[in-house]
Amino acid sequence: MDSPIPAPSNRPRTTDLSYGVVTPVLDEAAHLERLAECLAGQTRLPAAWIIVDQASTDGTYEIAASLADTHPWVVVEATNGGTLARGAPIVRAFQSGVEAFGWVPNLVVKVDADISVGPDHFERLLEAFAGDPGLGIAGGIGYEKQADGVWRQRHGTGPAVWGACRAYRRECLRDIMPLEEHMGWDTLDLMKANLRGWKTQVFYDLSFQHHRVEGERDGHRFRTSMIQGEAAHFMGYRVSYLAARTLYRAPRDPAALGLLVGFMRSRLARRPRCADIELRAFVRNEQRWRKLPLRIREALRPRAALEERLG
Repeated sequence: MDSPIPAPSNRPRTTDLSYGVVTPVLDEAAHLERLAECLAGQTRLPAAWIIVDQASTDGTYEIAASLADTHPWVVVEATNGGTLARGAPIVRAFQSGVEAFGWVPNLVVKVDADISVGPDHFERLLEAFAGDPGLGIAGGIGYEKQADGVWRQRHGTGPAVWGACRAYRRECLRDIMPLEEHMGWDTLDLMKANLRGWKTQVFYDLSFQHHRVEGERDGHRFRTSMIQGEAAHFMGYRVSYLAARTLYRAPRDPAALGLLVGFMRSRLARRPRCADIELRAFVRNEQRWRKLPLRIREALRPRAALEERLG
């Protein structure tokens, strides 16, 4: 789970793998050019960058079109994600971007517009995939700038490869598509990959920055937690697991109580769950009490790594 990626200078440069980037965008004019600078400055340029605009109204599409005029490897697509279940538009945009490749590179990387990465970020990911044929989905750790101006690491348990910036091996992506068009899709695809025999891995010595705190567009952290609780219901979470997770988070962030509110509201309303029964069973199995010590270690491990970095 936390094996380090040696710096590129420590081993031969990987040249036989290609990667393409897909970025779904909706009103990202404030962020898109920064990401473009990051991609243009990579030690290994992407074979293509597919920007999928979802009917932006702030000039995002025009910025994307300008980038396509500047860089031959940039392609702009337009789609209307619709107003169905939350999470569906971004999934549809991502899958539309994958289809737009025509040919699929060895790695497909989903990168949100509000992300920035170091110049060797994707070269190092290429080397990690080249060194492990069983690696299906991988990414680094994300840092978010908080209200106090401090960049803090985003934490997670389980597979925990954050959907904001992650790479899929082509064959793995084919095994798990189509993705679920619902909030929680970026957890279910990790678990589906595990179920299909693929490894998923977070590299704690490979970082990226997220320039907008997750859920900022929701307007309030409690609402963000409620939405996450609704996603947990869709994924088939165990009530006991979600309660333990809420109690763990609530002392530091009272808004985490929204997890249980959103979950129970969805349950009482008998909202639909993921139709893949085998996948829901896999999710529940990962949340059994006998695995609780592992989940606790996963929750604490990133904090330890962060303390070492700051120390």
